[in-house]
Amino acid sequence: MAETERRRGETSREAILEAAATIFAEHGFDGARVDRIAQVAGYDKKLLFRYFGDKAGLYTQVLKRADAEMGELLARMFAPLREDETITSDADCFRGFLRTTFGAIFDYMVEHPHFMRIINWEQAEGVQTFARIASGFEPTDLARFEALFASARRADLVRPDLDVGVLVVLVAQICWSAPAVLPFYQSVFAGSDASSVALLAHLREQIITLLIAGVTCSPGDKHYEESR
Repeated sequence: MAETERRRGETSREAILEAAATIFAEHGFDGARVDRIAQVAGYDKKLLFRYFGDKAGLYTQVLKRADAEMGELLARMFAPLREDETITSDADCFRGFLRTTFGAIFDYMVEHPHFMRIINWEQAEGVQTFARIASGFEPTDLARFEALFASARRADLVRPDLDVGVLVVLVAQICWSAPAVLPFYQSVFAGSDASSVALLAHLREQIITLLIAGVTCSPGDKHYEESR
């Protein structure tokens, strides 16, 4: 009986989180209504308050779920580093690692449009809501990224002036912002193949190429010579 109740509780919590993600994505935090979230989830509003406390608590859990998924994704991306040290010492291997990682982050955003829209709502509103709940989140694990790029820098693969903390934020910001405004790109490039699939693939490739070029340096590059 206890196991059945636990599963029932997990099912209802998940349904509420899914409904909340949908409504927050459509209306942002301020425009979202708890009544509407409960209606979409198919549960009484009292259950929502029981599980999450209030709208801010629910919003926090929606973002925490996405944050945990992103953390798992990055953990999978970084796993090969423990087994193959040449990734951060060989230029081709390192660029391949960056391509895979940047591509995976972009793909995650495209595959999770609700999360992408919620974050863009945050940007549009000056990140005021997240600032109020930020203390409930684990700080970004920059140590792992710092170690990665320090190793690559010792092999002269990374620009000596690279700020890893800024890089992490910029990569995320570019990957959640660009796909969200695909109609804008379609209007700009109306004379070419502006189908959503083709343009999204082109946008993905351009972003990855830009990010890799901004991170790495190679023989003949001014930054490469400065690092020698």
